[in-house]
Amino acid sequence: MLPIEVKNAIKSFKDVRAVRGISLSIQSGEFVALLGPNGAGKTTMVEMMEGLRKPDSGEIRIMGKTWDKHEKELRKIIGLSLQETRFAEKLSVRETLRLFASFFELGDSRVDEVIGQTGLEEKQKSAVGALSGGQRQRLALAVALLNHPRVLFLDEPTTGLDPHSRFDFWNILKELKARGETTLILTTHYMEEAESLCDRIIIMDEGVILREGKLEELLGDTARNLDELFISLTGKTLREETKVI
Repeated sequence: MLPIEVKNAIKSFKDVRAVRGISLSIQSGEFVALLGPNGAGKTTMVEMMEGLRKPDSGEIRIMGKTWDKHEKELRKIIGLSLQETRFAEKLSVRETLRLFASFFELGDSRVDEVIGQTGLEEKQKSAVGALSGGQRQRLALAVALLNHPRVLFLDEPTTGLDPHSRFDFWNILKELKARGETTLILTTHYMEEAESLCDRIIIMDEGVILREGKLEELLGDTARNLDELFISLTGKTLREETKVI
């Protein structure tokens, strides 16, 4: 059973066709990056996979189940961290994790595990409002990992972080990948993030998939890096600022 299967997914907003008939499949334990400039449709595509938006047509299955029939079951087996994840500023890191753990009927032992997994031991008593950007992102990841997710969605998790915080975050994900128990879908503007973490890269623009494959397959003899490849395909850069869809 594949963790994710998408067949001819379509989504429009008024006169904007955000996703135009995308089909894809992701293997168990695979780390996949979804790349594209703002407006490419990648966030909309991921939100449909997360069950946050409903496609106009097409089919999306997570672990063989669909959101319209199995939402309660799927919420128990996925983890997600959105671009703007916000927590109560006055709660401590540990209190925040205990709150979310209670939703899955998990105890302090699991809270201890994710605190250790995300390197938050020294900050567990600190208020969320006192955390740095990198520490907040690690907390968001810890929350997403609480329920041992089979499928993990991370939407631009390191945007705005300094290089040191970004590398720390990558190392956490590399350790998660080594365990082989979680499938990851990552949206990012950082080509080095995709190169460092992911088994496969999917490049999107204007609601369609342009290319997909392993890094070496995508680059071939025609491009030195992903940004150069994207420019050759679309005339845009991966970080071009346009309307987010």
